[in-house]
Amino acid sequence: MARLTKPVSRLNHSLTHGNIWLSALSLMKSKKVYAYALPEEINRRFGFLPSKLMTYFVLYKLEDEGLISAAFEGRRKYYELTAKGRKSLADGQKLMLSFAKKM
Repeated sequence: MARLTKPVSRLNHSLTHGNIWLSALSLMKSKKVYAYALPEEINRRFGFLPSKLMTYFVLYKLEDEGLISAAFEGRRKYYELTAKGRKSLADGQKLMLSFAKKM
């Protein structure tokens, strides 16, 4: 792949790392997600690797806002979407698509 110009690189970072919440909710749409494995799942699906610290920060914020819920299964903590989270995911996806179409 060709080297990105600085503006395109900043845009890429903003769309990926700046929207970890959208990637996380998207993954939770179809299954519960194990918090520790989330960065690697984001990397596989979306092509960028957020830090574990940033991922945990985003998860705690999403849980606090009622977009996801957490439950322990044994010693592992899993997260899943709430109804409010499904709506936020759909709204976020629509906003991204709408903006892209205007470009």
